[in-house]
Parts: sequence; C-alpha cells; structure tokens
Amino acid sequence: GFSTYNGGGMNGKSTMMDFLEEPLPGVGTYEDFNTIDWVREKSRDRDRHREITNRSKESTWALLHSVSDAFSGWLLMLFIGLLAGSLAGLIDISAHWMTDLKEGVCLAGFWFNHEHCCWKSNTTFTDRDKCPEWKSWSQLILGYGEGAFAYILNYFMYVVWALMFSLLAVLLVKGFAPYACGSGIPEIKTILSGFIIRGYLGKWTLVIKTITLVLAVSSGLSLGKEGPLVHVACCCGNILCHLFTKYRKNEAKRREVLSAAAAAGVSVAFGAPIGGVLFSLEEVSYYFPLKTLWRSFFAALVAAFTLRSINPFGNSRLVLFYVEFHMPWHLLELVPFILLGIFGGLWGAFFIRSNIAWCRRRKTTRLGKYPVLEVFVVTAITAILAFPNEYTRMSTSELISELFNDCGILDSSKLCEYVNDFNSTKGDDLPDRAAGPGVYTAMWQLALALIMKVFITIFTFGMKVPSGLFIPSMAVGAIAGRLLGVAVEQLAFYHHDWAIFSGWCSQGADCITPGLYAMVGAAACLGGVTRMTVSLVVIMFELTGGLEYIVPLMAAAMTSKWVADAIGREGIYDAHIRLNGYPFLEAKEEFSHKTRAMDVMRPRKNDPPLTVITQDSMTVEDVETIVTKTTYSGYPVVVSRASQRLVGFVLRRDLIISIENARKKQDGIVSTSIICFTDYCPPLPPSSPSVLKLRSILDLSPFTVTDETPMEIVVDIFRKLGLRQCLVTHNGKLLGIITKKDVLKHIAQMANQDPESILFN
Repeated sequence: GFSTYNGGGMNGKSTMMDFLEEPLPGVGTYEDFNTIDWVREKSRDRDRHREITNRSKESTWALLHSVSDAFSGWLLMLFIGLLAGSLAGLIDISAHWMTDLKEGVCLAGFWFNHEHCCWKSNTTFTDRDKCPEWKSWSQLILGYGEGAFAYILNYFMYVVWALMFSLLAVLLVKGFAPYACGSGIPEIKTILSGFIIRGYLGKWTLVIKTITLVLAVSSGLSLGKEGPLVHVACCCGNILCHLFTKYRKNEAKRREVLSAAAAAGVSVAFGAPIGGVLFSLEEVSYYFPLKTLWRSFFAALVAAFTLRSINPFGNSRLVLFYVEFHMPWHLLELVPFILLGIFGGLWGAFFIRSNIAWCRRRKTTRLGKYPVLEVFVVTAITAILAFPNEYTRMSTSELISELFNDCGILDSSKLCEYVNDFNSTKGDDLPDRAAGPGVYTAMWQLALALIMKVFITIFTFGMKVPSGLFIPSMAVGAIAGRLLGVAVEQLAFYHHDWAIFSGWCSQGADCITPGLYAMVGAAACLGGVTRMTVSLVVIMFELTGGLEYIVPLMAAAMTSKWVADAIGREGIYDAHIRLNGYPFLEAKEEFSHKTRAMDVMRPRKNDPPLTVITQDSMTVEDVETIVTKTTYSGYPVVVSRASQRLVGFVLRRDLIISIENARKKQDGIVSTSIICFTDYCPPLPPSSPSVLKLRSILDLSPFTVTDETPMEIVVDIFRKLGLRQCLVTHNGKLLGIITKKDVLKHIAQMANQDPESILFN
C-alpha cells in the first residue's frame, strides 16, 4: 500500500533542540532542472494557512494580516493583468508601426503607422490607403512610386528592413536571453507541471522577449505573437510573485499564479478572456483549483481591458477579427466544413512531423551551431518570396482579417471584385454573383500564398527568435477556407438548379459566405496543430464575435482533432516537450500495460545496490562521500543496511545545505561527527565529537508502494499527486525507488519510443 502524507519533513516541534529547528535559507528549495514535490508544497501552504488562521484570533493586527493574506491573490491578479495588458499594447503598437516601416514612412510623423497616418487625410474611402501623407520608399528616395525601378527599390528596402529586424532579434536573444526564443508554451506547460527552469520566467527573459517579439513579427517571418505573449504574461506573473511571501516561497502556489498569467496571455493575444481561461485549463495547466479559475478570469479581463485602453483602434480591440455575416449557414454546408476539418487535421499532422524532424536535425547536426545564419537565410527567402504577392506581403493578421471579411458594397478588395448586379441588393446584403477577374487573380495569389505558408512555417517555428504558431496556422486554414468558400459559391451560382442547392440557394440569393469558410478553416488548422477543442471554439467566437457559428466551428475543430490524432497522438507542444526531454507526465493519456512496480524500479537485476543513508550510524564524511559520488536528488533513510527497514527520505539539496551550515555555525561538527535522523540518538563515548541532528529535514512519510503494485496505479499516483519519487518495499523492507524519470522512460518504452529521450527528472 502507500502511506498518507503528514507534511514532507515539516514534522512538528522536536522534543530535542537542534540547530535546524529554524529553517535554513535554501532548505526545502529545488535545484535547476528538477521537479518540485507537489505534496510537500501543498502541505507547507496548509500549515502556513492554519498558523495564520489561529493567530488571527489573538489580535487585531493578526486579523488584518489574515485578511491581507486572503486578498493578496486578487491583488496579484490585478497587477498581472495591468502589466501583461500594458506590454501587449506596447508590442502591438510597435509591431504595427515597424511592419509598415518596411514599405514606407509617414511624413506627418515617422512614428505613425500607415493606418494612423491616413486618418486625417481627405482621400475617398476606396483610396484610403493612398493618402499623400504616406510615402513609399521609392516616392521618398526617387520622387515617384510607379515603374520598374521604383518597384525594385521598394522590393530591396522591404528585404533589407526584414533582415535588419530578424538579425537584431536573433542577436539580442543569443547575447542576452537564450530562453526568449520560440513560443514558450511547451516550457510553460512543463513548468506548470512542477519542473524548475531557472531564468525562463526571469526579468531578462521578459525584457528581451518583449523587444525581440516586436522585431520578429515586424520582419515578416511566418510566425505570430500569440504564443510568446503567453510567455511574456507568465514572466510578469513570476516576477510579481516576489512581492508576496506566500507566492515567493511556495512553488505550488506560484504555479497557480502562472496558470492565471497564461490565461491573461491568451486574453491579450486574442481579446478572448473566457477562451484564455479555458486554454489555460485545457492546454497548459497541471493543477487548476476552483479559486484559480475565478482569479484567472479576473486577470484575463483586466489584461484585455488594459490592452483596449492602450490601443483602442488597433487590431487588438475587444474583437480581433470582427465579422458580420449577413446570412445564416445551411445544414448541407456541414459537408464542406467537415472537409476543412479533414484538411486541418492532415495539415496539423504533416506540420508536426515535418517541424519535429527539422528541429531534431537542427539539434543533432552542425546546423544548430549557426542560429544567426539560419535566421538570416529563412528571413531572406521569406521576404524575397513574400513581396511580389500582396497576400504574403501584408501582415498575417491583416491577411486573416481580409479573408474573414464578408464582401459589402464599399469593399475595394480584389476578393470582392464580382460581376456587379445590384438589382436584388437589400441593404448590405449582396446576392451570390459571378466572380470577376479580380477574384480569379486573388484565388491564384492565395493558392501561391498557401503553398508558401505551409512550407516556410515548418522551418520558421523553433528558430532562435520568438515565434508563435497560432496566427500562421490560422492563416493556412483561412486561405484554404476562402478558396473552398469561393469555389462553393461559384458552384451554387452556376448550378443553383442542382438538387443540393435547390430549396435554399435559388438564383440571386445570398446563401454562401466565403468569409465563414475562412473562419472555419482557420479553426480547423489551429485545432489540427494544437489539438485544442472547446477552448479553440470559444476563442474563435470571441475573436470574431460570431456566436451563431459555434456548430460549424465545433464540427471542424473536432474533425481536425480526430484526423490528426489518427495519424499521431501528440500536438505540437507535447511533441516539442518530448523533443527537449522535459519530464512531462501527460494527464490525458491512458496507461494500459500490465507491468508492475518491480519491473520499473531501480536498482534492476545485476545493478549495484540502492544508495541509502542509515538513521544514526553514518558520519558527516560518509554522507558527504555519498553525495559527492552520486547525482541522485535524494536518498532513502533506513534503520540499518542489514535490516533495510525504511525510516524516511531526505533530499540531496537539503543535506548539502544543512551540513555546510552546521560546519560553519555549530561547534564541534567535524568529519567524524555522527549524523542522526531520529529524536533520540544512541549514546556515544564522552570523547566523541558533537552529533549532527537532521531530523527536521527528514520526510518521515514518503510515498511507498509494494513491489507487486500494478504500474497503472503507480502512474496514476505520480500524475494525480505530482510526485518526484516513490519508494518500493516488500514486507516493510526497502527494495528500490521509482522516480518520475523512470515512469516516463517506461511509458516511452511501452509506446516503442526512445526512453533515452527523457533527459531530466
């Protein structure tokens, strides 16, 4: 069986005084690239809360302290929302300006982007992007904007700016904060499961990630800022935790805050507070109690409103891609929507396999040694291919917005260049019409953009610059959806008498909405890559304001997940977690193999015996030798080597800190001093050196299982309790130990994967 837990080393006051009765700085903390002990952390917090509650009855000051302690969580959420929203607004405004800087500059003020520059212009609605205040680089340098030479100059300036932005980003990441690269979501998911990566959520990472995210997005690379914004928000949460003792000193409580910060990150990325909370719950969080749910929602709301107040007119208003479709969808349209779901699932599986293969090649070959060169080459190829096509030249957010758009009378986009017939026009509703030359041109350009986005994103995601995957995935799906939507629309126009269209799509009716197909395609591709379902649909309806389109979105999202899961079980973030060897124990997967604890525990047959410490017969020198010669995170404590009766478990870090401190501060502690882990140490001769009592750092109730315990139960215990290790006994005698790393290696082995890919415990 397995024991109950009474505090992980917090064993109450000892009857004997020892120098560790007051906790030492560092005792109970964790080394880098190690997993926290969730049970111990939760137990500490319960003890702390119980003490505050008891003291609150003693005085008014203690009562006020109790109230402030209870309120501190909400105050921290407010700070996180304000800081995350402010940084997201700064990133959004800066990225919009620098993206437009690649094409020209505003004479009214260089700090204005193209849209803001033309606000006060007297140009007509159709020529709103051609105001005299905005000058392209050819107009500024040559004095004219038409002709071959002007085109070449604009092309050259576009590529130069793109290269400058991306090179500056990769150099800043490489020089100041290596953790600022990538999406950040795989690492945050691992950190939230209890893993320690020091510096990943630090001040330098926050500063460099914020700056380089603007540069990377502005360079025109096929990446988004949405995933990195989750990393930025979690950095804010981690830094602000240091203002409050209960979050600074408790790793489990800190992870509650980081879960809420992740929700705030998605909220500012998409303007979707509810979707942000659901994303944190469904995708990244390991431990998500009910109070964290409400605090996450509060932080997400504060972040969204802060962002809106900073940048009310940008793409980051409350709805990122506002849509207003004039016609409801028809039940028969579920067929093309499901086809888009199948496409999204196939694209997701293809992308994950290709990207992981490329990232593995990057890690195992000389390619990984030249991150700056890789960024330079990918940026150059992207910029050279992007400029000639207006749909790849514009920012990806603008592209998605245009693809989601339902054509109205005033739209001047090529996507809306139909053969005009306004006889049956009612208000803004336009009937399905024959596609004009502009639509056919746009279709070819979008088809080329789709091919480029599909392949270039594979090589972009994972480079040493901040890179999100949400927007590029949505762009691929939105392009595919718009292409299919226009095809169905034209089919309905020319063949309205077919049985599938008769009765609901008569001639001259507005029945097919290509923008809706783009929206459904975007959801399908994002779902295929990330395997999100409920949170994805909620994000999409918050993103677009299209509440009545939940059924098409859900049909596409579920289909894409089923198709992608049939090809490969892992989403992109789980695949990157496995690629990096992080010790993440997936809670959603079933373990169905009939193995036992004795099959997984160490030591195995023919291995050296388990390294143990005896409770009262080893000297300081003996223990220091064990610590020096081994790299284990902790050691079982037994009555004696002969009996192997288990007493408890002591962590390596606590041992090292306690012995070092005792040598400095406690008189008579030398190498020959006996270390005693019990209340009453055995009598020693008068001439013996002082005894070092370390009972206070001993966990007297480590989790134990018998050697015959099925591994499915052991895996469940590790998942649900967040254990670092579990001891294996037989008739009360210690046989071995199972660590989280052993469990993960066993799961990998059972799934015919490489168990050596698990690098950390």
